[in-house]
Amino acid sequence: MSTRRETATFMLEQLGHEERFSVKPMFGEFALYADGKPVAFICDDQLLVKILPESAALESRCERAQAYPGSKDYYLVPESIITGDHKLPDLLLRIASVVPAPKSRKKRK
Repeated sequence: MSTRRETATFMLEQLGHEERFSVKPMFGEFALYADGKPVAFICDDQLLVKILPESAALESRCERAQAYPGSKDYYLVPESIITGDHKLPDLLLRIASVVPAPKSRKKRK
């Protein structure tokens, strides 16, 4: 199952800070970027946040789930946190502060 574009748009609206958050399509799903760095995925219309010390505040509030079969675990963020937790954008920006920038790809000749 793939994620609907409307779901990605809804999540961006909930995060606010349009200049700091973006999504990019990826294999029928979306990657969520904060300050140009990947911090989460939107898979099957659900938000999956990277498990790092900076995201530890989600440990007691979220289940762990795989983004796809065989992937590492991520925090599966329920809609109540997406719509009602005003600290989620700050948490995602903290993750971005420690995640390395994506490597630029060389163009094929």
